[in-house]
Amino acid sequence: MHKFWHSRGYLPHCDTPGLLQAITFRLADSLPASVLDRLLQEAGSDVEKLGRIENLLDAGHGACWLKQPAVADIVEGALLHGDGQYYRLLAWCVMPNHVHVLVETRESYPLSRVVQGWKSFTARLINRHLGRTGTVWMRDYFDRYVRDDHHLAAVVAYIHNNPVKAGLVQNECEWQHSSARFETSIVKAPTVGAPTSPFENNGNATKNADGDVGAPMR
Repeated sequence: MHKFWHSRGYLPHCDTPGLLQAITFRLADSLPASVLDRLLQEAGSDVEKLGRIENLLDAGHGACWLKQPAVADIVEGALLHGDGQYYRLLAWCVMPNHVHVLVETRESYPLSRVVQGWKSFTARLINRHLGRTGTVWMRDYFDRYVRDDHHLAAVVAYIHNNPVKAGLVQNECEWQHSSARFETSIVKAPTVGAPTSPFENNGNATKNADGDVGAPMR
């Protein structure tokens, strides 16, 4: 069931079938809760606040497990796994401590369930690879729906350019865990309506986007 506009008490989310959604989710230690509280309370539009948050994420705080190729492979594999069935994957970039994804949502697979699937599935594999237990992802996520074709182009450009902006590579195509590296872009003109899986309805794993896979925002 899609909730349209909803909130779990911290960040508002828009969840409607057929929307193009730009999503950012991040590692639990990527940004201290006190810093996020301060940024969200500062003056300015939501876009300006999100820009400040993105700049801090790009600074590379925390353990940055996603900079390890094997860990980034886990996340990228999960994103690609659901493409075409649970959502349409348009663009992505796995940064050292956060992930950008652009998808078109589909009926019966609300965005909260999709994000929950990514987090719970990858958290188990990441912890196994690192030989650890505990929280991997911050509980909530940021999302913005794409308004029109111009906005779509800007969102894709931002996602692909993020490693360049963060000073990690000279050219966006050099970043190995991004859709920018493909010669033919996966992004096409938007067309609205179009148990071994992270997204099957298998009990607790899909009950909401929080579950047991993320630290609380506060």
